[in-house]
Amino acid sequence: MTTPSSMSAHFALPGWKPGTGAGLARRGLMLVLSSPSGAGKTTLSRRLLAADSRITMSVSVTTRPPRPGEVEGKDYFFVDVPTFERMRNEGELLEHAVVFNNLYGTPRRAVEEALSQGRDVLFDIDWQGTQQLGESAQQDLVKVFLLPPSAADLEQRLRTRAQDSDEVVHQRMAKASDEISHYDEYDYILINREIDDSLAKLRSILEAERLKRRRLTGLSTFVKQLRDGL
Repeated sequence: MTTPSSMSAHFALPGWKPGTGAGLARRGLMLVLSSPSGAGKTTLSRRLLAADSRITMSVSVTTRPPRPGEVEGKDYFFVDVPTFERMRNEGELLEHAVVFNNLYGTPRRAVEEALSQGRDVLFDIDWQGTQQLGESAQQDLVKVFLLPPSAADLEQRLRTRAQDSDEVVHQRMAKASDEISHYDEYDYILINREIDDSLAKLRSILEAERLKRRRLTGLSTFVKQLRDGL
């Protein structure tokens, strides 16, 4: 468990290297990837992070216990309920939500530092967290919702990963309908039939959003220099 005395140093984004990237100076963006549990967003997130060094994962804090193989500071920051409530009450979280009776949230400082230095941040959060981010950081937000090809495919994926009991699988299937109903709150929709195709489309979305004029903080200087040279 994380203790309050280690908060500042502990909540840092993995793989963060200040000054990376090339070309025009720009503000980073917040790429949200949401889906029902089992639709493949974790696999897709990992593939994107491996393929693109300019984006890093936002690591959430949670009060749930670690699952087998999960690493503190890489998958989640695991905290107790009093610590989470203190962070929420003191404004240290960009968003927070209750999911299956556990608390989840995004530490604010590491994300804001990354964006200001032109680093993109990937979020694996649900629609509740996405709505909260939209209230405070709409201009930085790019929202992608991942859908399974069918209900049968989603159930098969949940059972194949063999991490949850039958009861939990049934709970997740029941919750999926409500989660999917929020698809129209997102900018882009991907139907995850094949992971390579989904990855290619997600990378296309990311590249297009990086070129948005409002994110190019160095553009006016570049254009001035260009015009001065004509």
